[in-house]
Amino acid sequence: MKKTILIMLCTFSLSAFAGEITVKVSGMVCSLCAQGIKKKYSEIEAVKEVKVNLDTKLVHIQTKDGMDVSDTQINNLIKEAGYNVVSIERK
Repeated sequence: MKKTILIMLCTFSLSAFAGEITVKVSGMVCSLCAQGIKKKYSEIEAVKEVKVNLDTKLVHIQTKDGMDVSDTQINNLIKEAGYNVVSIERK
């Protein structure tokens, strides 16, 4: 019983922390690309911070505590901005 409660508390504690999402994007080539993507994601309530690295073609999304952005939403926003998602990794 104690073990079950401990596992539940740990699971709840981990889900309450902010999440990190790394998205590999193809097609980004300039600072205007990065600004457009940052602007799109900054409009989402669950997003705390967005960083775009043009050299590695990665978008790093930090979500607010207890909130998330779905893979579908990530894909849609990248496509609306004119780019393609190569991969999505969550930490």
